[in-house]
Amino acid sequence: MNIADNINRIRDTISQVAAADGRDASEVALVAAAKTQNADSVRQAIAAGVDAVGENRVQEMAQKAAQGAYDGAPLHFIGHLQTNKVSKVVGECGLIESVDSVELITLIGQRAVSLGITQDILIEVNIGSEPQKSGILPERADEILELASKTGGINVLGLMAVPPLYDQNENSCYYFDAMLKLFVDISVKKYDNVSMRFLSMGMSDSYIDAIRAGSNMVRIGSAIFGAR
Repeated sequence: MNIADNINRIRDTISQVAAADGRDASEVALVAAAKTQNADSVRQAIAAGVDAVGENRVQEMAQKAAQGAYDGAPLHFIGHLQTNKVSKVVGECGLIESVDSVELITLIGQRAVSLGITQDILIEVNIGSEPQKSGILPERADEILELASKTGGINVLGLMAVPPLYDQNENSCYYFDAMLKLFVDISVKKYDNVSMRFLSMGMSDSYIDAIRAGSNMVRIGSAIFGAR
């Protein structure tokens, strides 16, 4: 396994898919999903040119940060964020992609204000309305964004989703299309501190269809690092 070669192959694929849709590959951010990977593997991914590194677990993130694993690339938090871990993530990550509740928005805003910073976030949407998954229900998007627009210390930069299990059928693409529609609908509305810059969806097995559907940020783990 060669991490740099894997990233080059993914970049080539992104270029081809984006070009077919009249987009430039530079419009699609490649986030290396680094759960369970060691610091050296993360460094290799950064050296090979990923746009950011995404972590799912606060403790693992802190351990790798202490080893300088993220030097040279932005750090995103992409896993479920527990409220008691907010203080360990705000200000440490350039982007928190997985904000999924009123309580989290409030706590992140309070922590950011106390640090004198503005924390960039994405709102995670449970586009498949799956009871076992995190994320706001799509029908609550306006309510959540209205709250976020009035919360100091945060900037909402877009939406994130982990759609139902991808199996390369029409249903999977349906969820990507539904996310794009929600993203576009929100984009035309005017909320303070909200700008729909990023639609983060698509992973190792689904990023091609996600980009075709309009994603401009993909979170890729096994296709970069190999199977866990």
